[in-house]
Amino acid sequence: MSAHSRQLAEQIRKRFGDKLCAVVDAVGEVTVGVAGADLIEVATALRDESAFAFEQLMDVCGVDYLNFGKDEWATEETSGSGFSRAVEAATAGRMGVVTTDLVLERPRSARRFAAVYQLLSISNNHRLRLKVFAPDDDLPVIPSVIDIWNSANWYEREAFDLFGILFEGHPDLRRLLTDYGFVGHPFRKDFPLSGNVEVIYDAEKKRVIYQPVSIEPRVLVPKVIRAGSVESVDLMQAVDEPEAAAGTAE
Repeated sequence: MSAHSRQLAEQIRKRFGDKLCAVVDAVGEVTVGVAGADLIEVATALRDESAFAFEQLMDVCGVDYLNFGKDEWATEETSGSGFSRAVEAATAGRMGVVTTDLVLERPRSARRFAAVYQLLSISNNHRLRLKVFAPDDDLPVIPSVIDIWNSANWYEREAFDLFGILFEGHPDLRRLLTDYGFVGHPFRKDFPLSGNVEVIYDAEKKRVIYQPVSIEPRVLVPKVIRAGSVESVDLMQAVDEPEAAAGTAE
């Protein structure tokens, strides 16, 4: 917290009051949460009122809070369930043994998808982070701010492409980074690491084709250095090379 950020946070609290879901001033940065229904009114005031004058939108970031704050492994010791995040039970990239642990037993976050707007006031030398949660996880919709900051055009398309967040009022909401016909949204936490399809050139058909992904399912765990690891290596060597191990013992 700094005097600069504290002053900005107090100004925002005083101006918007109950329209704010939260105001956080930490490490010299101010983050403001608003509901989707109030986004346009608050964003317009943040741009137009001289006390704020956030005339520039630097970025719009999508966020997926699925299983936020819950780890799938402990990194200080080995684990029998240390499977990677971002895998989906219905795909080849996911092993069924963890389906119950990660899908059935873990409740979803009450608010999963959010859009985070990074604002800059050149006039006042202020920066502000504005966060808006979509009210519906299954169909996340947030109002578009393209009429307030025109630079939101591509940023909102990117968040739509990667996270599946719909921006109501956007004039041309199309995918931006993925290929034509891409299925799903690759930055969602439940999108399979190996993807759903792969693209190859078929020599017989003499064209590029899509086919189911052929990457073998694999377990991804963090590397853990355990006490006694040297003895473990010696044991494996004794199994693989019994004669050499016996000679060493003699």
